[in-house]
Amino acid sequence: MNVTITENPALDDIEVSVACPRIDERVQRIVSALGAFDRALVGERDGATYRLDVDDVCYAETVDGKTFLYTADAVYQTPLKLYELEERLAGTEFVRASKQMLVNFDHVASIRPALNARLQLMLDNGEAVIVSRQYAPVIKRKLGL
Repeated sequence: MNVTITENPALDDIEVSVACPRIDERVQRIVSALGAFDRALVGERDGATYRLDVDDVCYAETVDGKTFLYTADAVYQTPLKLYELEERLAGTEFVRASKQMLVNFDHVASIRPALNARLQLMLDNGEAVIVSRQYAPVIKRKLGL
């Protein structure tokens, strides 16, 4: 893969062009990653609304019908349902860990087996989350296992 960067002061924003012999999975991943670069989520905490960078969110979880976004140091409530978050975060490093949780794979520090064919993910913020049996194969494929 060749990368060329051209500086053009006449541009108002970054412009990315991808040239390839054919569109394959690698090209699609590059385009998805570029599309995810400027994504942000909205979360509420202590009566204030915050704009959160997707990369700062460690995981999202639904508890009692409410969806929460967890960062390294805070928890925010979002008006989005988990399936809406999953759609919005398609093409990012977020993966489904259970019916109630999405995990940002960029924040996974280690993985270990848990009881009943489940997995335990240790996140870089010190929290441990459990991947259900149903979604464990997805995590293993992501690791190339």
